[in-house]
Amino acid sequence: MPAFAETILVVFTLIAIGYGSAAVRLLRPETGDGLSDFVFTIAVPLLLFRTIATATFDHGAPWALWATYFTAVLATWASAHLIIRAGFGRDARSGVVAGVTAGFSNLVLVGIPFMSGLYGEPGLAVLSQLVSIHLPIMLGASIILFEWAVKRDGAGMESKSASALVTGFLRQLITNPLIIGIVAGLVVRLSGIALPGVADRVIVSLAAVAGPLALFAMGMSLYGYGIRGQVRQALAMVSLKLLLMPAVALGMGLALGLPELQLKVVVAAASLPAGVNSWLIANRLGTGERLASTAMTLGTALAAVTTGVWLLIVEAVL
Repeated sequence: MPAFAETILVVFTLIAIGYGSAAVRLLRPETGDGLSDFVFTIAVPLLLFRTIATATFDHGAPWALWATYFTAVLATWASAHLIIRAGFGRDARSGVVAGVTAGFSNLVLVGIPFMSGLYGEPGLAVLSQLVSIHLPIMLGASIILFEWAVKRDGAGMESKSASALVTGFLRQLITNPLIIGIVAGLVVRLSGIALPGVADRVIVSLAAVAGPLALFAMGMSLYGYGIRGQVRQALAMVSLKLLLMPAVALGMGLALGLPELQLKVVVAAASLPAGVNSWLIANRLGTGERLASTAMTLGTALAAVTTGVWLLIVEAVL
């Protein structure tokens, strides 16, 4: 059995336990919501804060890493948009949701415990470089493209001014706990201030539960969203997410000569399924919620197999 197989098994077993706990009503639905709130507002932001503040980034500047990952995002998003429109006859707004669903990896709830289990703190440090710009880019792109799609569809919806778009986007960013944790960690790192011993131990204690609770909460959330129809369309998006996106990341990473650890992390990150953020964006845009929900549920189940395959492929080409 490959060394990473145990980590994959642990990760998706924790998700399955969360799903089962919700399915048999062992825990109330609001418990899952509370766990998710704790993970997103306290545990994960503290984990990102400490990682960025204290980790050793000895693999160079992240430009090639970012270029690799977001080239894969762009190729997958564009393909999803074309397929949902040309193949399924949906409108431009649905194309935006399809792009988000196919291109938005679950880098936080699944990615953080997954990379930590596979590659330890060095892998988590590489992932944090992706997480630091992932949400702003994906959220900003979805807002801008949806405004374009509204005009393209002639939907008659009130179009927002450029200043309103920028103001709303910035408001969402500066109030996002993940962004706050990342920025605070960067400030501490650049200032050279050492974390006090007691404070560091408290942060470590809270951050240590981020991974398991994130996976458990993810499982409970999946039960709440579930399969809501549009299965054929969702499977098309899932195929792009789990097959095309990591393939492009692997090819681009090899072309740019990424170091071994960065290449492994970026391919693994690209191979992860979409998360709750894809549904939240669809809900905010007011269309495509069923597609996002079904794709998220099916993709998470299938990724238990496909992610392992991509890790084997990476090992084979290195």
